[in-house]
Amino acid sequence: MPMMSRRDALKAGAAATVGAVSLPGPDLAASSTEKIVKKGRIKQSACFWCYEKKVPLDDLCRNAAEMGMAAIDLLNAGQWETARKHGLTCSVGYAEAGNIADGLNNKANHDKIVQGFEKNIPLAKKAGVPNVIVFFGNRRGMSDDEAIANSVACLNRAKKIAEDNSVNIVIELLNSKVDHKDYIGDRTSYGVEVCKAVGSERVKLLYDIYHMQIMEGDVIRTIKNNHQYIGHYHTGGNPGRNEIDQTQELHYPAIVKAIIDTGFSGFMAHEFIPKRDPLTSLREAVALCDV
Repeated sequence: MPMMSRRDALKAGAAATVGAVSLPGPDLAASSTEKIVKKGRIKQSACFWCYEKKVPLDDLCRNAAEMGMAAIDLLNAGQWETARKHGLTCSVGYAEAGNIADGLNNKANHDKIVQGFEKNIPLAKKAGVPNVIVFFGNRRGMSDDEAIANSVACLNRAKKIAEDNSVNIVIELLNSKVDHKDYIGDRTSYGVEVCKAVGSERVKLLYDIYHMQIMEGDVIRTIKNNHQYIGHYHTGGNPGRNEIDQTQELHYPAIVKAIIDTGFSGFMAHEFIPKRDPLTSLREAVALCDV
């Protein structure tokens, strides 16, 4: 079977979700021009792939800027200028550095990953993009020790590129239980071990709250204990990876407050698949997390 993209891997789950839930929430004006961010203690972003089927990038950027958001997440280099046009940045950019299944743990991917960083990290610096993404890869029978050693070797080749350009490489933690079977970087402890061995302030984890709730829970304690190794956050409701509202088990105001209390100054991007009107759901999430 051909390898599925992040978007394709989740498409079936999004399509299967039916019905709409109306819950009490923030008092949001009907106008899309209302500024939702009032406190701004955390910089909020939205992952484009969750919206692109219904909301063109230009429209998403315009609405995000009107809400008071800071960025759009997970854009290719050719899309960064669209965010900039609306006064936003791309909070995490793609760098042609492998993919979810073919990542850092396999030596055969290393040259391609490093070449992607060599090409795109200087472009990210020029465009004001603070982070680029890479993945740990699928296990395919590999031991943790071998995978960690291989990942560290690749990142040691790449870290100077990041350091010289003041751009962070963020490695995403994903669940291997529901969405990404066989993904090896499915625990915070695994990612922290890699980051510790690389020893660069420009190599951090992308802590996806949805994914790590599935794999290990104890989200707030984990964030507090490992915040120095985390460079970026993703949201998502569990179960279902839909709206981060009262239909799911995570209490995002408390999680966001815990992130803020660590002194975090980066971005938190909403990466949920809306079941309802996408921009209404995004406004509600932005208001919920503006603690």
